[in-house]
Amino acid sequence: MATPPNFEEGQSMYRPPKFNGQYYRWWKTRMHDFIMAKDFELWDVICDGPYIPKKVVGDLPLTMPKTKEEYTDVHGKAMEKQFCTKKVLEIWEALQTAHEGTTQVKQSKIYMLTTEYELFRIKGDESIQDMHTRFTSIINELHLLGEIIPRNKLVRKILSILPSSWESKVNAITEAKDL
Repeated sequence: MATPPNFEEGQSMYRPPKFNGQYYRWWKTRMHDFIMAKDFELWDVICDGPYIPKKVVGDLPLTMPKTKEEYTDVHGKAMEKQFCTKKVLEIWEALQTAHEGTTQVKQSKIYMLTTEYELFRIKGDESIQDMHTRFTSIINELHLLGEIIPRNKLVRKILSILPSSWESKVNAITEAKDL
């Protein structure tokens, strides 16, 4: 997960993390933690949707919403939490769709990144550090989308793309680690 340059942002217990249009996944994690720390039940309202107090009508298995006059203090508190989360939820869903996309967009991103992983090669003038940074970026994006590649496959991939000048080191690593 890419961390913004000013990583102190989002550490406050009193102020929600500011979203500046970048580092969405970092912000999402901090926002989740902020909501949970503020009021654990707020996250339940976000996940479970609106609470509507209901009553049973007659002897039938039929329920209908209660009128406001029939609300108890418990219902009032639950409704209050619902309205507190309404704005947060609208913002959350809009940002999530904008930055993570729909299920179809997510699957497309996974397919594109998987292809990029499979075709990954070191560039002619690229340093090992730059290659590793590029490789790690692809793997992290896949991980954040829920696609996890086992560590041994990652190691084998890196070893297989190293230039021929690294052959003796690759052989030593392969033999030492029994790959």
